[in-house]
Amino acid sequence: MTAAASLFDLSGKRALVTGARTGLGQGLALALASAGADIIGLGSQEMPATRRAVEALGRQFEEVIYDLRNPRDIADMFARLVENGATVDILINNAGQIRRSDFTDFTEEDWDDVLTINLKSPFVLSQVVVRHMLERGIKGRIVNIASLLSFQGGIRVASYTASKHGVAGLTKLMANELAAKGITVNAIAPGYMATDNTEALRNDPDRFRAILERIPCGRWGEPSDLFTAVLFFASPASGYVTGQVLAVDGGWLAR
Repeated sequence: MTAAASLFDLSGKRALVTGARTGLGQGLALALASAGADIIGLGSQEMPATRRAVEALGRQFEEVIYDLRNPRDIADMFARLVENGATVDILINNAGQIRRSDFTDFTEEDWDDVLTINLKSPFVLSQVVVRHMLERGIKGRIVNIASLLSFQGGIRVASYTASKHGVAGLTKLMANELAAKGITVNAIAPGYMATDNTEALRNDPDRFRAILERIPCGRWGEPSDLFTAVLFFASPASGYVTGQVLAVDGGWLAR
């Protein structure tokens, strides 16, 4: 292995990826597995496709079925996960959801549900994982999935925008407190990606065209477009990089 390749080698590491069943989470899990990491996929449903793809790369896959709408029991869930001595070296806080409605019609339920999954659960899960890392002396990596709406307001997505602004702030707070302990915390802010969360936009001809016309790269993003970013933040290569929110957006924010 060359010196350059070793900077991105994750052999012997274990990554916990939330929302790993489909879309961005599945892509992130496969990127990490391709670099040598074993994967723990956390989601509210079984993930057979992700399991097959990870195991086809020669890596181990462990599935944890857990609904992040219930952050109260995250500590107990994680304790059971590691009770046999397993360790977590990398945490990818990817799970999230979006609700769309005009601001004046936006319900308190849609506000609470999205803030719980997108912000409260990553906060609670990060706490328990960081405690685990500190107890075992792990120089860990945490990567949060933010959004273009960590920087912009958007329309009709009040709770999503608020949550993703929160993810960006939480990333910086965690980075400040954990850097001296050898744990880095960064975030990736995807642009408009072809995933389940954007299906409604892609099915609206006017919105699809308006968004596409503003993306300098001339296309919507794919999960594979995040591979290099997550490998950089999760690997030894980024040991002196923390508190960053990296947009992977086809140039959207530069427009």
